Amino acid sequence: MDFKNLISHCKEYGFIFPSSEIYDGLSAVYDYGPYGVELKNNIKNYWWKSMVQMHENIVGIDAAIFMHPKTWKASGHVDAFNDPLVDNKDSKKRYRADQLIEGYAEKIEAKIIKDIEKAKARFGDSFDEKQFRETNDRVIERQKEIDAVLARLAAAMKDGNMEELGAMIQEYEIVCPESGSRNWTEVRQFNLMFNTQLGNIAGEEGKLYLRPETAQGIFVNFLNVQKSTRQKIPFGIAQIGKAFRNEIVARQFIFRMREFEQMEMQFFIRPGSEMEWYDYWKQTRLRWHSALGTDPAKLRFHDHVNLAHYANAAVDIEFEFPFGFRELEGIHSRTDFDLGQHQMLSGKKLQYFDPELNESYVPYVVETSIGCDRMFLAMISDSIREENVPDAEGQDSVRTVMKLHPALAPVKVAVLPLLKNKEELTKVATDVYDKLKVSFNCQYDEKDAIGRRYRRQDAIGTPYCVTVDFETLENDTVTIRDRDTLVQQRIKISEISDVVSKSVAMDNLLSR
Repeated sequence: MDFKNLISHCKEYGFIFPSSEIYDGLSAVYDYGPYGVELKNNIKNYWWKSMVQMHENIVGIDAAIFMHPKTWKASGHVDAFNDPLVDNKDSKKRYRADQLIEGYAEKIEAKIIKDIEKAKARFGDSFDEKQFRETNDRVIERQKEIDAVLARLAAAMKDGNMEELGAMIQEYEIVCPESGSRNWTEVRQFNLMFNTQLGNIAGEEGKLYLRPETAQGIFVNFLNVQKSTRQKIPFGIAQIGKAFRNEIVARQFIFRMREFEQMEMQFFIRPGSEMEWYDYWKQTRLRWHSALGTDPAKLRFHDHVNLAHYANAAVDIEFEFPFGFRELEGIHSRTDFDLGQHQMLSGKKLQYFDPELNESYVPYVVETSIGCDRMFLAMISDSIREENVPDAEGQDSVRTVMKLHPALAPVKVAVLPLLKNKEELTKVATDVYDKLKVSFNCQYDEKDAIGRRYRRQDAIGTPYCVTVDFETLENDTVTIRDRDTLVQQRIKISEISDVVSKSVAMDNLLSR
């Protein structure tokens, strides 16, 4: 399914709505609908259980969104949390300069993909893409150009060289996507933090920021958590929470928003052991994604060339969204930057006394950080598809189905009486529903033909549909239909809960 139809599906079936839509919406802000909030909660539950429940040395917190403004001075966000901004004078549209340049490189990559597709069509099964990329002169030249552009971009971003970014836009003759013109302003820095005032105090003294990340709430609580839970190094602190960034250009649906949710864990370790733990969390987090049944070809590591000021190593787990491979999760070795900065600016010691070494030190940190909204979009993108239905005709011959992992599915089982105007069927179906809803998020549906009701459940990813029919009245059996295989079988009403539990239990993910 293409991206435009995916977005339409999310709205039609109650996953994502544009925020304040009756007032024509608010750019890059979205609301989660009835099925969206269930899926999002299931994703968060899977992450939390895998981090906190499955690790005896990781605990959770829920820090406030508002923090003392010195927090963001210490973290570097006040001085360095900037994006390069450029305006087009004709369209009056604002863009991130680095994204315009990345888009230029992506257009060159698209030409390479086109050459590969042509060669694949020509040579068929004997085609070797790796060999073609390494030997075809045109592909080699184009790849060299991409590498040169991205290396130049990385250097300019690292140095904060706005003039160089502007020169690249002019040199590569990059045009405004809206107007097609090359009439650009100078590139300038733009701080991404939203700010507000504390009560009625005006000026710098009363300035507060909406947090741009959840990590700092963990760092300032390092000693509170360590002492209250008697943790020993190594140990981690996990948090799920909202963060806010005043993005210049928020785009690609919920991939980049101004209000979003993060799932972060900061793992505190001895200095010198960071590379060992960095590798551990890289592999551990990749397994977390793979346990959901995600196609391995859609996941990859991407090492950072241009490291953040706090990191000595960083890698992204990228997912192949409908618009290409993009960052899904980051694993960063943050050294002792954060605790060291807060210790220096606050004047309070943020050190750990290591009884084994008989010395105190500022711990190093390895971070895993994943966007909950991006994970949501990845799961929707990976699961939704259109399929032909065997032995079906007309409109029923094609279905749109979301093959989410059953543990993440918003609704686990739907109970459907065969006919809605037969009280003996609806009564039994209601009784079945009432028993199942104690254990599962269920849905009762009696409207429309049974085939159409199946399609509705397929479209929201419900793993099982239970149909109550006239045979049920005779022997207390129902038909249970599997979403993925379409196989239907008769089982006892008393067996429904066990059958569903085996498939939808979170244990199936946590034990992998």
